[in-house]
Amino acid sequence: MDSNFLSLMPVIITLIVAVWARNVILGLFLGVFSGVLLLNGVNPFTGLRIMVNDYMVAEAAESSHMGILILMIFIAGLVGLMEKSGGAAAFAGMMVKYIKGKVGAQIAAWVSGSLLFFTDSGTPLIVGPLFRPITDGLKISRVKLAWIIDSTASPVAVLIPFIGWGLYSQGLIAAEYEDLGINESAFLTYVKAVPFQFYSIMAVLMVPVIIIAKADFGSMKKFEDNAAKGIVAENQAVLNAEIVSSEALDKAKPIMVWLPLTIMLTVMFGLLIPMGFPMHMENVPSNAFRGSLSTGYILAAIALMLLMARYGVRSLASGFSLYLESMSKIISILAILVLAWSLGAIGKDLGAPEYISQLVAGKLPAYLIPVVAFAVGGIISFSTGSSWGTYAILMPLIIPLAYAFNAPMYVCIGAVLSGGLFGDHCSPISDTTILSATGAGCHQLDHVKTQIPYALFNGACCLAAFIFAGITGSVWGLALGIALMLLGLFVIKKFIS
Repeated sequence: MDSNFLSLMPVIITLIVAVWARNVILGLFLGVFSGVLLLNGVNPFTGLRIMVNDYMVAEAAESSHMGILILMIFIAGLVGLMEKSGGAAAFAGMMVKYIKGKVGAQIAAWVSGSLLFFTDSGTPLIVGPLFRPITDGLKISRVKLAWIIDSTASPVAVLIPFIGWGLYSQGLIAAEYEDLGINESAFLTYVKAVPFQFYSIMAVLMVPVIIIAKADFGSMKKFEDNAAKGIVAENQAVLNAEIVSSEALDKAKPIMVWLPLTIMLTVMFGLLIPMGFPMHMENVPSNAFRGSLSTGYILAAIALMLLMARYGVRSLASGFSLYLESMSKIISILAILVLAWSLGAIGKDLGAPEYISQLVAGKLPAYLIPVVAFAVGGIISFSTGSSWGTYAILMPLIIPLAYAFNAPMYVCIGAVLSGGLFGDHCSPISDTTILSATGAGCHQLDHVKTQIPYALFNGACCLAAFIFAGITGSVWGLALGIALMLLGLFVIKKFIS
């Protein structure tokens, strides 16, 4: 099919529906369906058959794609076990003994959230309730606690290449690389793109800087000033969402976190090192990586189920049932992945990459592609509340565009990942926004109101960093972003606050 404006209709429909309905799956489904109708006629029954057989089933059945889906299921099983075992809460509880004063309490919450990198959604509901009585007693506002745990949930998780966030994104990258004939593994690409995830890195680093420098600004400073007077929560609306039973909390031990994770990493490295990992990652086949990681996650889950039985948290039968139940909860994520692959495939069949290249040629310099990807990603994720949905929409557009115009690929991928997280961090309908407010025990809108100035401040620094990185392709863009953040906070503290 000749490239024309109609080739963009699946993506446009996906965006409109996802934002309007606040449902990425519905948007992706209708976007793919519309593309099939454009290619094969308007008969909806024939269109559905072709969509299922030639796109959804075909994409899911590809060896590399199936490996990603299976690995995601094993990851979900282990994460569910860790969240419900109480081990994560016990592990975070170890940090309490190191608390000395207001700064120490906030740093301890930041460290605890960062160490629980395996569960972005569980972190707020584990760290929040644990630290809430401590921060209340030290007269630290609950919105400050919500910001700390929100900044150690998704921003940390997206930087780890071997958990759900990384594997999901690698699946999207691999599909584009295969079509473009790029031989580099998606895992290696993701690792190389980590230093270009400017927003994620800066969001994590900003927490201790503001805590130690006492450089709160905007609405957060007003809430902190009120907390110093004893008003730690305004418009309190605690949902008391508990993900761990009190019995499990009483019996759980920190070993239920560190031992399974140690087993997972040991098995993964033990199987991959003979193949050249990590020094020669380009020599490690993608299927070998996924198989090794799946093996590690399975053995880690077995170890955790045995530990849960050993400490009386759950019987082996109950632990295995929880394992299967946790696996089932990832169905929506798997659906997004399959539909995202299908959207990319239908877009290519319609000629969308070629049409975008024609539109951009001579109008958008290649060095601006990263900053545009970051800005557009932020808008989409803010509107939908979904980082993963944003990645599903943008990866099939930005990767071919970067390839066609010889833009720095790792910078562009890092920009998509950063943009998706930036908008999600600001969005009042993001699940981590809601969970962070819930875990900290503050009103959701108060959390949004106090976090948005920090997110926008970081986002502004990232715009400059991505322009610089787009021009140079250098990781010094991160240094520029951090320098701007530190300078900006100094100015705010010195002359504005």
